[in-house]
Amino acid sequence: MTQFLYEHFNNRELSWLAFNERVLEEAEDPKNPLFERLKFLAIFSSNLDEFFMVRVAGLQDQVRVGFTNKEAKSGLTPQEQLDAIAKKTQLLVARQMKVYRELMETELPKEGLHLVSYSKLSSEQKRVVDLQFDEEIYPVITPVAVDAYRPFPILLSKTMNILAMIEDGDEEDALKIAIVQVPSVLKRFIVVETQKDNHTIVLLEDVIIGNLSKLFTGYTVKHANPFRITRNADLTIHEEGARDLLIEIEKELKKRKWGAVSRLEVKVSEIKQKVLHYLLDELEITEGDVYKIDGPLDVTFLFSFTNYFEQSYPALSYPVFMPQQPQDLRREEDVFVKAQSQDLFFFHPYESFQSIVDFIEKAADDPYVLAIKQTLYRVSGNSPIIKALKRAAENGKQVTVLVELKARFDEENNVIWAKELEKAGCLVIYGMHNLKTHSKITLIIRQKQGKIEQFVHLGTGNYNDQTAKIYTDMSIITTNKKIGADATKFFNYLSGYMDRPDYQKLVVSPFEIKDRFVELIDEEIEFQKTFGNGHIKLKMNSLTDKDLIEKLYVASQAGVKIDLVVRGICCLRPGIKGISDTITVTSIVGRFLEHSRIYYFHRNGASKLFLSSADMMTRNMIKRVEILFPILSPSIKKRILSIVDIELKDTVKARIQNAEGVYTYKKSDEVIHAQNYFMNEAKRKHE
Repeated sequence: MTQFLYEHFNNRELSWLAFNERVLEEAEDPKNPLFERLKFLAIFSSNLDEFFMVRVAGLQDQVRVGFTNKEAKSGLTPQEQLDAIAKKTQLLVARQMKVYRELMETELPKEGLHLVSYSKLSSEQKRVVDLQFDEEIYPVITPVAVDAYRPFPILLSKTMNILAMIEDGDEEDALKIAIVQVPSVLKRFIVVETQKDNHTIVLLEDVIIGNLSKLFTGYTVKHANPFRITRNADLTIHEEGARDLLIEIEKELKKRKWGAVSRLEVKVSEIKQKVLHYLLDELEITEGDVYKIDGPLDVTFLFSFTNYFEQSYPALSYPVFMPQQPQDLRREEDVFVKAQSQDLFFFHPYESFQSIVDFIEKAADDPYVLAIKQTLYRVSGNSPIIKALKRAAENGKQVTVLVELKARFDEENNVIWAKELEKAGCLVIYGMHNLKTHSKITLIIRQKQGKIEQFVHLGTGNYNDQTAKIYTDMSIITTNKKIGADATKFFNYLSGYMDRPDYQKLVVSPFEIKDRFVELIDEEIEFQKTFGNGHIKLKMNSLTDKDLIEKLYVASQAGVKIDLVVRGICCLRPGIKGISDTITVTSIVGRFLEHSRIYYFHRNGASKLFLSSADMMTRNMIKRVEILFPILSPSIKKRILSIVDIELKDTVKARIQNAEGVYTYKKSDEVIHAQNYFMNEAKRKHE
């Protein structure tokens, strides 16, 4: 058997940075509308925040405790990974700021939007802004002096702060330090002056710095330096001794605010070395953790900026797309009646997620429905699904909801939802010991004319009506009796004490999904040996599991053709001679976030196709409760396969990975834009 070497794999963290670089490329692409390019800059920053709060912070923890073992796939130690991450991130952030300046200083003014510094405002504009500072900003700000009686404050992660150096005499030694937090409750930008098609805008921190002397009357402000920190946000949940997981998570959420600092961002043009060294000492970090930004800190404000002006400048955003009524369920059709005659397929966001909301709302009010069971991982802030579940319980139905309290960065929301659902009379469970329940499943049990009916919804994405507008996901509603029986076993397994069930159609992790994938790949290898037509097509968010990557390498060496569509992290390297010659890796980054997981095995024409909530990641295989479910309808299978084939042909938003792990745009004379194609098809079918 071939010995696979470190150079046959991409490092997980560097592969993630390569994905975020593809996001940045969308901001750089002049073919995208101006506001959309600004949003991609904000997405790039938001992604990077989470990366430093979790992945980088985890590596830093390993370094602190002296962990020097090499990472299994790429052979890098934690410190080597941190060094490589810092080097790459510095380059990417420099690119990001170059695009930011081009868009904000050159392109926006052409549209009549002028973001200027406080110092460049006219005297009349300054008068207007200063008055707004006095009335609206000054009352919210609390300057914090730093001295023997008032130590350096514990600052919240991702907040903007200003370090002010002030003096009350002529001596340099008389300089004092104060911290002013830029209030996150206020809008990050101020529209100073509005004329027809012409707006002057200034950033909040600029206005505060311009008015700092009002906070320190009797003193002279010598320097003012904006800075921003990112903290370790990974929760350490002690499940072993926890009597109530909800209470344990509430305690840990309070601690998250005070995790170790993983990154310090400062403005390159304004930070003084003396100030920088002071911050390094106080925050207990090194210069390697510092990112000097040639522009404003935290450009995630561009989300609210573009939202504010979007209605006035519609041409600067993508044309509005309205999700269409699903092909399989017309507006006037009864979902319960239709699902009894055929499986129903949904392709979001091209087809409206409202159909899934309607399905649950209809069940909540249907007099024949006895029970609703559902898993919730991430839901929206004003979730219609939560409302429907509460109403169902109030209507006397048996409602069981598994709320995953450990959904990262949604823990607080989910704690709130869990309490609300319990108050409404729902039976709420929190998942399984030491596992996250990431499955997307709803079971509705109905009794009509003395006959029990089971309707199962299974999907690749969350029950979130907001993200369903921008995430591409797939789901089905089925009345297949074996899947219905499996769904019943699944919920009973989660809520009670029982051995792991034997499922007829569903494949459930931990472990089972990975074992099934290994079997399916091995079978495809045998089909290749016998018939010479082995073919695997897989689509997912990330591919990191070493065992599965090596199994795909073995299949490639046997001659199996393998086409992968992997949006984000991909530790597999395609096209390596003698290792992965027959494998292609495509990544699509565009208007919508590619989120569906599709697994297809040709099997000499007797194909098997599955959808799943799980990626081929080690955490999905062994640390989560996930569902891999088969597509049994030939027409739905055909449709899903055609969708994958169109994505593989994309020549506009697709990047191809080479044998060195580098992504480049696909070169072709043919113009195929998969996401646009699906939007147009949805509209055409609807019409």
